[in-house]
Amino acid sequence: MKRMKGLALMVLVVGLSVAFAAQAPATTLGTAPTSLLAQAPRLERNIKVGIVDTYSGPAAVFGTDALNGFKLALAEINKEGVLGAKIDFVTRDERFSPEIGLSMARELILQEKVDVVVGTINSATALAISSYVKDQKVPFVVWISKSEKITGAKGHRYVFSTGENTAMAGRAIAEAMARRPYVKYWLAADDYEYGHEITNSFWKFMKRAKPEVTLAGQTWWRPGEPDLVPYLTAIMGAKPDVVFFGTGGASMANVLKAVKTTGMSERIPAAIHTAIDHAVLKPLGVGAPEGVVGTIDYLWYYPDTPANRAFAKAFQDAYGGPPGFPAFHGYNTAYFIAQAFKKARSLEREKFIDALEGLSINTPVGQVEMRACDHQAVLPLFLGVTKRTPQYDFLVATSITTLRGEEVMPSCDDIKKARGQ
Repeated sequence: MKRMKGLALMVLVVGLSVAFAAQAPATTLGTAPTSLLAQAPRLERNIKVGIVDTYSGPAAVFGTDALNGFKLALAEINKEGVLGAKIDFVTRDERFSPEIGLSMARELILQEKVDVVVGTINSATALAISSYVKDQKVPFVVWISKSEKITGAKGHRYVFSTGENTAMAGRAIAEAMARRPYVKYWLAADDYEYGHEITNSFWKFMKRAKPEVTLAGQTWWRPGEPDLVPYLTAIMGAKPDVVFFGTGGASMANVLKAVKTTGMSERIPAAIHTAIDHAVLKPLGVGAPEGVVGTIDYLWYYPDTPANRAFAKAFQDAYGGPPGFPAFHGYNTAYFIAQAFKKARSLEREKFIDALEGLSINTPVGQVEMRACDHQAVLPLFLGVTKRTPQYDFLVATSITTLRGEEVMPSCDDIKKARGQ
């Protein structure tokens, strides 16, 4: 009889333990005890990521930098794995062409059977792929393309962005320029999706921040235009107070070179989003112009924190040079993907999307959230001015200030209105 009572008591204790365990709250990602992680379901195969980006031509420097950041993160992630699996990837070169990029995305989804599509530099390519993946119900994570339409007016359930967009950048650089005495502006930009979006965003926020500003004129050229000297000569002849350049990856280095060789940098101030990025300034060396106002969401030397120093050193050791903002985006993208699959505990695409919405990860610049309402990463933006310093044989940003992501992002209500909801 005593043995029967003892057995009944043991069964009761075990039953209560199971019941309490079932009611316990989920453990935060990254802090789960080993015993719980051991009980987590294992993925039945490796995660396959398909990357569409530019790996030839002037913009290839950005695509390569992003890919290297992604690979650096995978080297760290795959040591432990993701629920017993690793992350594999395949790449496609869209050669800065939306038509080729869309074809490459189709190939990756239909033939390679990728779980997630990642890329791009070209905003037009990003929008074309975004429309396609919406129909295919395949998640697409954009890591460089900056048109605010991607997660704004044309955003949807299957597209995400781990980089800043033109709404954020336009507002940040407008606020920086509003503090300066300039009134008469000239707008000069690449005649394609990104060029129009960043320029329109800047001017909208510029007029809001400083209503007395006037538009002296506009100049547009095709992306990658090799000879910008005639355009800049004409602009200098108009004598504006300042020039805002809306140039993307295909034209950025060429614009900065032309600004210096024509003498514009000595006569007329310039403002350019991403002008202070290392991937832009390093190849130009001392040939880059000083005094250009720029904004960016990542600098390898700022903020000077242990996390950022560790990332910059690991990248330097792996690839022989410091990371630019694309590398930062590629690195974060890999961790967003890994953590979302860990949280989803499944390779099912819908569960992955649910897990990625609202997810926060630790990054070299602090914690970054994937905002649920628009699938836009909430990133800080850094404002600075290009300057030559004794420490380096290339220009860096000085007089750096920081704007939090929440300060420059459209509200969730703004996103709903943009999408007609």
